[in-house]
Amino acid sequence: MQTALLSPRQIAPHGGELCERLVSKEESPQLEYEAQTLPRISIGRRTLSDLRLLGNGALSPLKGFMTRAEYERVIHEMRLPNGLVWSIPITLQIGALEASELKAANRVALTYQGRTVAVMEIAEVYQPDRTEEALSVYGVDDPRHPGVNALYEQGEFYVGGDVKVLDLLLSEEGKLAEYCLSPRQTRELFAARKWQRVVAFQTRNPIHRAHEYLQKCALETVDGLLIHPLIGETKADDIDAATRFRCYEEIVTGYFPQEKVLLGAFPASMRYAGPKEAIFHAICRKNYGCTHFIVGRDHAGVGSYYGTYDAQLIFDRFDPAELGIEPIRFEHAFYCRICRGMATSKTCPHEAAHHVVLSGTKVREMLGKGEAPPPEFTRPDVAKILISASRKELNGRAAPRKGRSRRR
Repeated sequence: MQTALLSPRQIAPHGGELCERLVSKEESPQLEYEAQTLPRISIGRRTLSDLRLLGNGALSPLKGFMTRAEYERVIHEMRLPNGLVWSIPITLQIGALEASELKAANRVALTYQGRTVAVMEIAEVYQPDRTEEALSVYGVDDPRHPGVNALYEQGEFYVGGDVKVLDLLLSEEGKLAEYCLSPRQTRELFAARKWQRVVAFQTRNPIHRAHEYLQKCALETVDGLLIHPLIGETKADDIDAATRFRCYEEIVTGYFPQEKVLLGAFPASMRYAGPKEAIFHAICRKNYGCTHFIVGRDHAGVGSYYGTYDAQLIFDRFDPAELGIEPIRFEHAFYCRICRGMATSKTCPHEAAHHVVLSGTKVREMLGKGEAPPPEFTRPDVAKILISASRKELNGRAAPRKGRSRRR
């Protein structure tokens, strides 16, 4: 594990130091041996994502899952006990039986699919008010909201304490593992490229022309662009991470100057917390070394739970200096047939009837039929990738109906 200050010419991590909780290769065997004697908690993919972020330092200054004091301060004030801005509680949820079993324990091994991935020092086991958390973080107590649903599906007790991360399991992402750059690695790459002003772009969706437009507009004002798609758990109907990355590879290779763009993977899972997740995403990218962060329409939103630009307005609640990363705010972008180019309501005077705008649902319907969205919405290169992936998914779903087993 490392806690280190990095290049003084770069933006400082949140809190001033990069806190990496991944143990060294030399330390791993001993910790794995010790873990065999400890109580065990099996975690899901969402918690694994948080462990990855703790391990690589993206959640600096956090060193583990929040205690009650940390949790309560974040829920009520969006700050850590030391006053630092923090908008999303990072917690380890367990059930009542597990909570009773940990009463006499000082440490616990965390496992994912049977493998030990971390050891946790137990500082506290507590029972929060999850309804209060739902209303604070998500603004609603509606189980149809995917974030609220995930909150209630997990245990009603929380365990707080520092962690030592043993295995990030990057190999399960296959080719995506090469894109899982840690904050230390991105900072080193930014320094090597002499980027001092770096803008980050967060997404969970395949790239389309509006995304490309926002990225290029932002790139005009900085030294480099980190395109940082999220690869953790998302909604079941979201397009898979591997397909999304093929789309980004196509766009970065064909339509961006290579020396100005870095494509990396953000190993977080989506919470769909709208405004508060926008702050969280920005702070994480600050830890990766970015000075600016693109905030577009309905960032981290879902359904109609949040206002179109709520995720931009929340940044006004903080002094820019205490956040330390500057949001770049964009209106909803579209292709205008009269302007014959990408625009927003700030730059285009024409009526909406002349704008090419498609919903995610409509795009998925078109792809399912093998139809390419219009080139004004999605570049044909990207559309081919999405159509191919959609056909494979449909064929995979259809296979069992023909009596064939996909597993032998």
